[in-house]
Amino acid sequence: MSRAADLRDATWGRRVTYSRKVFVPLTNMCRDTCGYCTFVKHPSDPRAALLTPEQVLHQARKGERSGCKELLFSLGEKPEQRYAEAREALAAQGHSSITDYLAEMCALVLRETSLLPHVNAGTLTDAELEKLRPVSASMGMMLETVSRRLAREGGPHHACPDKLPVQRLRTLERAGERKVPFTTGLLIGIGETWEERLEALEAIEAAHRRHGHIQEVIIQNFQRKPGIAMEHHPEPTLSDMLRTIAAARLILSPEISLQAPPNLSKRHVAYLGAGINDWGGISPVTIDFINPQHDWPELRALADSCDAAGFALEERLSVYPRYVAGDAPYLDPALRRRIASMARQDGLARHQALEGAA
Repeated sequence: MSRAADLRDATWGRRVTYSRKVFVPLTNMCRDTCGYCTFVKHPSDPRAALLTPEQVLHQARKGERSGCKELLFSLGEKPEQRYAEAREALAAQGHSSITDYLAEMCALVLRETSLLPHVNAGTLTDAELEKLRPVSASMGMMLETVSRRLAREGGPHHACPDKLPVQRLRTLERAGERKVPFTTGLLIGIGETWEERLEALEAIEAAHRRHGHIQEVIIQNFQRKPGIAMEHHPEPTLSDMLRTIAAARLILSPEISLQAPPNLSKRHVAYLGAGINDWGGISPVTIDFINPQHDWPELRALADSCDAAGFALEERLSVYPRYVAGDAPYLDPALRRRIASMARQDGLARHQALEGAA
């Protein structure tokens, strides 16, 4: 762990970042049925929804008023390919695919607000990536694991076509070929072996070496939730998280940001000692829709705990500085100008919300 922390210090210094964002769950319908997921709702569930443009803008403006710079669209994967209800909801908005509707909502956010869209749309085809690239500052998709065993009957990814490792690795590759600043990561504790975790990290690193597009990797710990198929599955221990974070820091190229969510462990400050340099997205206005039982930390308290550990907490944008600088080929020109206007000289957020609140 000390070697991982030294490597982090040499590249990122004693600064730990976060992104102040508003989360917008565009749809919670999904064709996959992962055993650990509580976000997804079957179309027969009254809570199943596809947000309207008015609902998207309402959430976006709440975020704007709270000093957010990023709007994260989270959504189920391709529900229209499985459910008539999803097709009908999309048709009511004038679309036949969730990706087309997502692109329209990203354009709406760019046109009507000051926020930068980041999309977590899951596996994407070449054409879908091309459609989203001009209207999203960055994109993401958790690789989660490269274990094919977990897709067998009884596993958490059984009958989940988008969770086959080969499909997710293809999306990583396609995003790299299109120079999309990309976020990915591992979900640990869902039944994978230690060796499979290392294989997943090595696969991410290999894609980054080919294309240079992996801006950050998340190490996320599985959380039990009432009512899910894995309700009684053991959660990873703190020691397991620290060991995995340290391995990620040592395997991945040092310029890849390494993050772990602070709301999924009361002892998250310990992650700093294993080599993270980022806490990911934290929202002052919306819950963590993926883990709704875990509140975001209060930002001033997080800043104080980072300070006590010897780190300064600072706010970044959804895109990391090296993808905005100079003539880097990673952004649509209009997006680059907009992002540059929001960044200070070192590439972090020009307006630091915590400074304004101090």
